[in-house]
Amino acid sequence: MGIDEYGGGQQPQAAVLVVTTNDVPGHRVEQVIGEVFGLTVRSRHLGSQIGAGLKSMIGGELKGLTKTLVATRNQAMERLVEQAHARGANAVLAFRFDVTEAADAGTEVCAYGTAVILARE
Repeated sequence: MGIDEYGGGQQPQAAVLVVTTNDVPGHRVEQVIGEVFGLTVRSRHLGSQIGAGLKSMIGGELKGLTKTLVATRNQAMERLVEQAHARGANAVLAFRFDVTEAADAGTEVCAYGTAVILARE
């Protein structure tokens, strides 16, 4: 797999800065808008489940599942950024992912954080 297939994150010069920290050096929080999140649920298709079951017997990375999870996380993050932008934010602080099983039907991924308006100091 190439870097584009298992990586994520923002492109340079994104409209909404997303960081895992509670502050951004050289900036001050001018306004807190509030919690924002992006949510998606993905089901696993039969082929990947069979492949994962076979791979688990011999060990190694489950590349198909890795690619699916990366795509799912990226989609959740895109939705978070869209929500923050729509609410007037230019940044999301304390960004996190939460991943859970959704009723044995798939995987729920929630990207969340605090939407704010940052200003340079």
